[in-house]
Amino acid sequence: MLNRIIAFVFFANYFVGLLAVALSLETAFQMNIPLNSAAYYILLFCTTVFYYTIAYSGPVIPAVSTNPRTEWYRLHYRFVRVSQVFLFCICAVLGGWYFVENFAGVLHLPLYYWLLLAVVPVAALLYYGLLPKSLISFNLRRTGWLKAFVIGFVWAGCVNLFPVAALQVERGITVAEPLLMLWLFTKNWMFCTVNAIMFDMKDYEDDANIELKTFAVRMGLRKTIYAVLIPLLLVGLVSFLAFAVYRNFGIPTILFNMVPFICLLAVAFSLQRKQSILFYLIVIDGLLLVKALCGIAGSFFVYPNLHF
Repeated sequence: MLNRIIAFVFFANYFVGLLAVALSLETAFQMNIPLNSAAYYILLFCTTVFYYTIAYSGPVIPAVSTNPRTEWYRLHYRFVRVSQVFLFCICAVLGGWYFVENFAGVLHLPLYYWLLLAVVPVAALLYYGLLPKSLISFNLRRTGWLKAFVIGFVWAGCVNLFPVAALQVERGITVAEPLLMLWLFTKNWMFCTVNAIMFDMKDYEDDANIELKTFAVRMGLRKTIYAVLIPLLLVGLVSFLAFAVYRNFGIPTILFNMVPFICLLAVAFSLQRKQSILFYLIVIDGLLLVKALCGIAGSFFVYPNLHF
């Protein structure tokens, strides 16, 4: 029973939806701005789950698969299709209501916000090649080493730019510290990129067979860990410490925010051994939840009077 629940939560991408909400909450706490409306977070959750399930909601594969996630989707294809329709309906209805409810705020959103926000969904659509082929036949998922950076960029946009823009639409509140917003966006971009590179290591053999030149395929697993993952993490850690000194963060805040980097380093070393799909879905994706929780906890030591 427990195994079925775990498979349902992680294979059906509900955990990924939870991560999007958690990282958005982290943004609000770290910038000391009010939380978005419940409708926004529900819309974010449903959109994330729907988007991540697109890749698995195609034609049913009749043959039994050795991949646990592929096999789960084969056995539950009817549920997946019904779930996708249900999620799409929620997104359409709630998105329409949100637009009408905040119409005045949408009209007054500055042009530069629209330009910044537009890049994120376009990148997300290009990742799966969802735009009409007559318009553009480009698939960012097939770009090899660039793939992880695209994933990281889309995640950073969704959990940093979108909540801030939504807050301005809902309440007319603007960001008082654009430098902090830029720093948090860059930190999330790099953190999610490292997370995506780790996931590419799971698909090393399949990507090699279709000649998709990810970091793992180009460099091998061990070299990817020591020449890409660890340097990126160390640069991120040093950058955070420099920013912490600049912002006069206290010791508790620094320690809380260092935990995700240390956990990432530990997990990176563990990838030298072959791991199961659930390891990637629970442990590696779980690092994003650890990051969100640690970021929120650290914020209480920076802002004595947090907005909620």
